[in-house]
Amino acid sequence: MSILNSENPGTWAIGAADSEKLTMRRIAMRIVPFLLACYFIAFLDRVNVSFAALQMNRDLGLTPAVYGFGAGLFFLTYCVFEVPSNLLLYRFGATRWIARIMFTWGLCAAAMAFIVGPTSFYAMRLLLGAAEAGFFPGVLFFLTLWFPAAYRGRIIGLFMTGVAISGLIGSPLSGALLSLDGLAGLRGWQWLFILEGAPAIILAPLCLWWLHDGPAHAHWLSAQERSWLAGVLEKERSASEAARQHTVLQALVNPRVLFLAATYFTNVCMVNGILFFLPLILKGFGLSNLETGFVAAVPSLAGLAAVIWWGRRSDMRKERYGHAAFANFLAGSALLASVLLSDPTLRIVALTVAFAATLSFTAPFWTIPPTFLTGAAAAGGYAAISSLGVIGGFVAPTIIGYLGRFTGDFRGGLGGVAVLAMVMAVAFYVIGRRLAGESGTLARQPGVV
Repeated sequence: MSILNSENPGTWAIGAADSEKLTMRRIAMRIVPFLLACYFIAFLDRVNVSFAALQMNRDLGLTPAVYGFGAGLFFLTYCVFEVPSNLLLYRFGATRWIARIMFTWGLCAAAMAFIVGPTSFYAMRLLLGAAEAGFFPGVLFFLTLWFPAAYRGRIIGLFMTGVAISGLIGSPLSGALLSLDGLAGLRGWQWLFILEGAPAIILAPLCLWWLHDGPAHAHWLSAQERSWLAGVLEKERSASEAARQHTVLQALVNPRVLFLAATYFTNVCMVNGILFFLPLILKGFGLSNLETGFVAAVPSLAGLAAVIWWGRRSDMRKERYGHAAFANFLAGSALLASVLLSDPTLRIVALTVAFAATLSFTAPFWTIPPTFLTGAAAAGGYAAISSLGVIGGFVAPTIIGYLGRFTGDFRGGLGGVAVLAMVMAVAFYVIGRRLAGESGTLARQPGVV
């Protein structure tokens, strides 16, 4: 068994690779499952409106255009408040701010149960977006306080499984909750919002106890482990700042940041195009609400395995742009195939591949910003990429829903999103290889979490 050098804290006496692996695995086991649970709830509360729509749209008289527009409004305020939220996170501390975000979004998610028409539907989606703004980029920034660059692909991949798990568990759960229709005088879709909004409120205070803003505050690590990890992270930060140090404003207008945001935009369009309309597409195959929930979980199951494997592969190959570009191109190709195919089974297979690939894109993609941004600039840059990118969450459902109003089908909008993603994936690969050459490659790091 490897041991730490007690005469020189922060260094390893023997078995350095094994000791590093054990330390990083210990940190991952402490942090990632909790954040994964939080992101699972976040994504569930964001997209559960797609299952509520199976009853809610009829009850409240919401047309496809109204539903698509309202579903997308979440991302409008999410975009507006993303950067300010992340800058406040950097100022007040990631742990405190993440807890605040969770508490307020939980309240708004549960309050969705009491909407009465289009106006209140629009208002609550706007409030939910504002409340959740900053959570995703805030967590990404938080992970940079704990994990060296060589580990981030697999860690982000594990974190992103929250999206897949939300579909894997959340889809059948949401379908089942609709069966509570009539209990205590409430409709099934109202119970769905209340019961799926409550966990965020409960978990919020636990953040303050379980999470810490970096290894310096982690009492559950030894002094030597804290010293070693802090040294590695500081060395990487200094190397990035030596290459180029950005202010927050410079980060927000940096061409590389804007290029990453444009690429992320196409990925978000695909993710939300699939998630918001998959239940309605499946319902068109003649399935019951419960059957729709179980079938909708199939793409999430594939995504769960794909995002973990692709993130680890990116770390091992020490390559980011090619991995991200291939995943986005494959997602666009599969989504386009789902539009062109007529057989229901083949369409589900194509949608499964598309969803798995869209998730796989995120693991290598989100390791790129900290290679040239640090400190407050990194917090602002993460938020800028996320906020500009998630505009796709507003654009895609709105356009797909609007076209569906006239054509009676969502294929036209989904096909347009797919082609856009494929074109951007090619551009990302060509330009990204040049950017990767300018910024260098990852230093070799031993160990696997």
